[in-house]
Amino acid sequence: MSSTKVGLGSKLAYGFGSIAFGVKNNGFDYFLLFFYSQVMGVSASLVSAALAIALVFDAVSDPLIGFFSDNTRTRWGRRHPYMYGAAVPVTLCYFFLWNPPGQLSGDELFPFLVAISILVRTLITVYEIPSSALVAEITDDYDERTSLLSFRYFFGWSGGTLMATIATLVLLVPTADISDGMFNVAGYQQMGVVAAGFIFVAIMASALGTHSLIPNLKAPPPKRALSIVTIYKEIIDTLATRSFAALFLSAMFGAIATGVVAALAYLLYTFLWGFTAKQIGFISASVVISAVLALFISPVISKTLGKKRGAIAVGILAFTVNPAPIVLRLFGLMPENGDPLLFPLYLVIIVVDVALIIVYQTLGSSMIADLVEDAEVRTNKRSEGVFFASVTFIRKTTQGLGVVAAGWLLSSSGFPEGATPDEVPMSVVLDLAMVYVPAVVLLWSLMIVCVSLYQVDRSKHEENLQTLGR
Repeated sequence: MSSTKVGLGSKLAYGFGSIAFGVKNNGFDYFLLFFYSQVMGVSASLVSAALAIALVFDAVSDPLIGFFSDNTRTRWGRRHPYMYGAAVPVTLCYFFLWNPPGQLSGDELFPFLVAISILVRTLITVYEIPSSALVAEITDDYDERTSLLSFRYFFGWSGGTLMATIATLVLLVPTADISDGMFNVAGYQQMGVVAAGFIFVAIMASALGTHSLIPNLKAPPPKRALSIVTIYKEIIDTLATRSFAALFLSAMFGAIATGVVAALAYLLYTFLWGFTAKQIGFISASVVISAVLALFISPVISKTLGKKRGAIAVGILAFTVNPAPIVLRLFGLMPENGDPLLFPLYLVIIVVDVALIIVYQTLGSSMIADLVEDAEVRTNKRSEGVFFASVTFIRKTTQGLGVVAAGWLLSSSGFPEGATPDEVPMSVVLDLAMVYVPAVVLLWSLMIVCVSLYQVDRSKHEENLQTLGR
């Protein structure tokens, strides 16, 4: 592929595939901690520990999957065999995540949660890394990559949002015995069925939709003798730059902050703001509005401010907007629970904040894509898979370290497991809010500091393309 514009059909097919990762992410980010700690009775610290263990596996498996994707030789190219191969296994494992063994309860579920989390996260990686890495092969153009990735993030966030909306408005509903739908176990089981179906359709549709691009994608490097030591040496040599380190650390801090926000979102909606499951469903659905805004805003920012400056500006706005409602509540400046102004005011703030977060993530991934040519100049090898393995790892950090941090915040504030809103004093909820706000602000501040050290701007990217003769 060259620097020419990419057709709308290719953008749609490429972007649509991220629904699979979006659905998986949404489940892990927003429902997993609540489901296993508040509904199934597993202690929050053990849920956090399970995801921390899975994160260790990710740190080893993700770069390996990226490396093998870069070096695979088949008649279907480097990426598509992994995309097709992951579809059925990850679908089945995601179903079982929400349908745990009925004979286990409470902390007895911990070993199962560890095993199923590792399987889901590893299998989704087998699909997501090769799929997302296609952006650096489809086009070399600085701005067109941002446009492609804006479609990917639009579908990823919208797909996850659609699943969450179906869950909160249709599946997690009150019953004769359960007054709060968020505690409906059968609803979570049904969610597992529907979400697994979304994942399978998204993977297959994207793989088939981009299949015709295979002949024009980049060829793998020449065959060579490889050992595990050689593989990791090549991975380290590829990634060992200041710009990658800056972007990786920035995205890591941002992902942890986003993970904390996501993992505690439904808990804060329920316990701090007193929103109903229906209102929470509307908040989830509003993410589609945010995703549409980001779809159009991201390319504009890339063209006008550049990716680095745009990411800094957007990041500062994001970590200002997100904690604002809680800070205002702590100072008694937000409407009281039940006030008709509270929900629409909060909804507007959420729409703006999520749009900013999506724009930031789009620009960050586009900056990763530009590191492919920067590394190729140094190493004479294209390593899209290795670089996008870092993106996938960072995005999974949202559930890993983010949920670990969220679990720690719950424990440190003395928030009880398995409790309903009428059983938790507001003073305990406010204690959680008072440690939540400085934690996310600190993490987002570190994110901005790190991204400021990134060095591959538009002119450097054009220089790299000229050096490579493109």
